[in-house]
Amino acid sequence: MDWSDDGIVLGLRHFGESSAILEALTREHGRHLGLLRGATSKRLKGALEPGNGLRLHWRARIDQQLGSYTIELASARAAQFFHDALKLAGLSAACAMVAATLPEREAHTRVFEALDQMLSTVTEKASPGWIEDYVRFEIVLLEDLGFGLDLTECAVTGEREGLAFVSPKTGRAVTAAAAAPYRQRLLALPRFLTPEDGAASVQDLVDGLALTGFFLERVALEQHGTPLPAARGRLTERLAAQGPDR
Repeated sequence: MDWSDDGIVLGLRHFGESSAILEALTREHGRHLGLLRGATSKRLKGALEPGNGLRLHWRARIDQQLGSYTIELASARAAQFFHDALKLAGLSAACAMVAATLPEREAHTRVFEALDQMLSTVTEKASPGWIEDYVRFEIVLLEDLGFGLDLTECAVTGEREGLAFVSPKTGRAVTAAAAAPYRQRLLALPRFLTPEDGAASVQDLVDGLALTGFFLERVALEQHGTPLPAARGRLTERLAAQGPDR
């Protein structure tokens, strides 16, 4: 058994003296692990930073085995995150969320493309504005896991203006007026996720992370008794520490 595919590095676990287990999100083969020999060598070490794009070749005697990887570096973008602590936290959170929520060896091409696009966008935008793109990436992740949010119109009135909250039960938007009797039980909907759009404050971005984090934990992790990855929590904490202004 063997195949070649595009991949994004999610993480690495050392194995023996010079090898490692490489975890990657691939375009056609989903989240996939494989043994990478010589992973600690100078030639490969820099290529294996989380977020880097790789060209992967996987081979095993039978499909059920761990198998082994050979790799070529396709996109060395991880280094572009190191100068910005918030961006680095976003990179770590994105990789951790994919690793925690996607079943192994199940194709999620749309998530691959969304992650690849989001990581490219982050390198081009100033902090913290790129977190809008991060939140939209997690919305795609939710949709691919079978739970799409409906943020286009009010679940109660059908209106498309004045959307301000989301039902934690249905994932549907609600206007501020319709939500008045029970707003304390609803999740805040940041304006940048509504049809009205608009500039996002730091609080809007925090609300966006809280929204997608709530549903990802409920849909993908709660059934296994697993909380959101620590890296995801650190992203929210670091963003909130920036204060109320964008």
